[in-house]
Amino acid sequence: MIGSIGYIALALSLILLGLLSRRLGHVTQAGPQYIGLFVAGGLVGLSGIVRLVHGMTAVSIGGHFFWILIYNGLPALGFTMGLVFAWRYWSWLWAERD
Repeated sequence: MIGSIGYIALALSLILLGLLSRRLGHVTQAGPQYIGLFVAGGLVGLSGIVRLVHGMTAVSIGGHFFWILIYNGLPALGFTMGLVFAWRYWSWLWAERD
């Protein structure tokens, strides 16, 4: 149950990164690539909420493909999307040198 709260916290972190990226994009007139961070945060948050509800109800998920996809697939897709979009949006920091 505590693990699901961790997923929700990571989802909020991705959404916060999306908000910071949106603000940076308005200043630099960049495209709206930050939307991918909101989608990634939503996927991870949805998985966290499903895990939290499952922990409270103690319903067996068994081996159903749908539940395996929600438990493992959504966070994996969300974190991968978050990494890709954050790298594309913030990679200019690595290029800056003195």
